[in-house]
Amino acid sequence: MDKIIFHIDVNSAYLSWSALEKLHNGSDTDLRTIPSIIGGDMAKRHGVVLAKSIPAKAYGIVTGEPIVNAMRKCPNLTLEPPDHKLYSRRSRELMTLLKDFSPDIEQVSVDECYMDYTPISRQYSSPEAAAHLIKERVKEQLGFTVNVGISDKKVLAKMASDFKKPDLVHTLYSHEIQEKMWPLPISSLFMCGRSSVEALRKLEILTIGDLARTDRSILEAHLKSHGALLWEYANGIDESEVTTVHADAKGIGNSTTLSKDAEDSESAHLVLLSLAESVSRRLRAAGQCASMISMEIKYHTFKKVSHQTTLHTPTNQTDLIHQTACALFDEIWDGTPVRLLGIRSSKLTSVGEPVQMSLFDLPIAMVQPDAARKPGLSASVSSENTSSKKKEKLDAALDSIRKRYGADAVVRGSLMDSQNMKRK
Repeated sequence: MDKIIFHIDVNSAYLSWSALEKLHNGSDTDLRTIPSIIGGDMAKRHGVVLAKSIPAKAYGIVTGEPIVNAMRKCPNLTLEPPDHKLYSRRSRELMTLLKDFSPDIEQVSVDECYMDYTPISRQYSSPEAAAHLIKERVKEQLGFTVNVGISDKKVLAKMASDFKKPDLVHTLYSHEIQEKMWPLPISSLFMCGRSSVEALRKLEILTIGDLARTDRSILEAHLKSHGALLWEYANGIDESEVTTVHADAKGIGNSTTLSKDAEDSESAHLVLLSLAESVSRRLRAAGQCASMISMEIKYHTFKKVSHQTTLHTPTNQTDLIHQTACALFDEIWDGTPVRLLGIRSSKLTSVGEPVQMSLFDLPIAMVQPDAARKPGLSASVSSENTSSKKKEKLDAALDSIRKRYGADAVVRGSLMDSQNMKRK
């Protein structure tokens, strides 16, 4: 499938997080339901508006304006000072929850991030279904709301998340920009600030559509390189990728929140296969092998359990990681519906790095006395070694195809069947 990107943005983050904290501490008033703002100093009445409630917005209060102006517009305005320590904690909670869906996240500020939906697309019936699940899970577990923008371009996903708020999902694919984006005022375009808006208005460019249809060289003459950037954004041109840091030196892992709770081991094993493919592919891309595999379960009750095992020989093979994860799952699953599954690899070593072998790694014919050797045993070991080499070559071939043609260029039959069943 084509690349799909989500932009997830907390609705009035500072105000929402402060409101929740005050309610938690016993307040009877929800700042989100009254004219209120976050920012500045109440006694001195200086500073700017950092966040506003929807009732405050009705008075014409805008983010970034001086607090003294906001107080003139609404004399009964409630002002709450910012608590950046609280906001950092809430931000970490949000990113932790989102990584349950996908590790491919680029956090761009304390309250917003991009998520690459493409690698997890097989787990959901549609991007919209996944986005709705994400926003509902945030509201259910963390108590605040987010908007989710969906697109094939980062800039368009960002624009989509800024459409009507709060607690909504919007799409803005490249083929939708003329209908959904071009009629908007140029001030709505990402990266188009006040000075750019004024310069463009002098050129009688009032909407994003006007900007998109303007000769690029004219924009460059008046706004230099920034004019060219705005022209590209107005036309939905943005080839930037979601930039994520997948792993540290301690391990590589992936987890996913299921679109529907898994109630049998077969369904869970299929999810673990998808996760094993992701983890093993990233291990191979990093030139690493893992000596320890961990498997995590989160039940529909939000109870978490995990289990791990040490491998006899470090590996980055998909099949071996999958088999190990399934064995760990079968050992600890209590039959309760499963909401989240995860696989993590650790104790990493570089591919080709000498490792200490155990007796389990040696051909059995080498460690058995001559009298104890069984006919055909050496041939069996040779066959297993050949099978392992074939799997390594298969993994390498699949990696090459996916790198060139996309993550969904090759799909295992079992995963494709499960996806088709899910979409019926």
